[in-house]
Amino acid sequence: MAKKKYYVVWEGHETGVFDNWKACERVIKGYQGAKYKSFPNKEQAWQAFNEAYYDHVGSNARSSKPANPMAGGGPIWDSISVDAAYSSSSKQMEYQGVHTRHKDVFFRVGPLPKGTNNVGEFLAIVHALALCKQKGIKLPIYTDSMTAMAWVRNKKAKTTLKQEAVNKKLFEYMERAENWLHNNSWDNKILKWDTANWGEIPADFGRK
Repeated sequence: MAKKKYYVVWEGHETGVFDNWKACERVIKGYQGAKYKSFPNKEQAWQAFNEAYYDHVGSNARSSKPANPMAGGGPIWDSISVDAAYSSSSKQMEYQGVHTRHKDVFFRVGPLPKGTNNVGEFLAIVHALALCKQKGIKLPIYTDSMTAMAWVRNKKAKTTLKQEAVNKKLFEYMERAENWLHNNSWDNKILKWDTANWGEIPADFGRK
């Protein structure tokens, strides 16, 4: 009997972790430049999903290594951590921001229908930036999404998600976030959470 595999889709009609090839094939078929890979267990798959695609394919793929919570000096605990969660069953997405050490919730939005994890990660960072500016908070912001960091840097959510009546509000949120980025500056550093060494980001919804 073949061993069970888990499939990570970084770019496709939908993104996430899928527990069978049929489900994975459904979200990558017909998608030009789809990025996906199989993993032997769910834990490795979710960790890979929260990291960059190119960390796991080709010559840049890194080998597995034991967790080291103090790698790089460890995280800056007095900070804000953001994360998003997408359910492939309900097709809903939500996101939140918490204090990294205490896990006090600064904001939580959703569930929102027909969203994606990348969109949620993007909105979470911008929400945190806007909140910090409004409140005069200078804390750094951690995210585990390189994609969302790039979208914020470029001030554009480069999603392939299609707008429908059911997710109209989500597209309004994205437009508002992009406008905020174009019309505001910020001092807060946006930092990559080191999932491989530090474990799940504190804002994680714990549904993996």
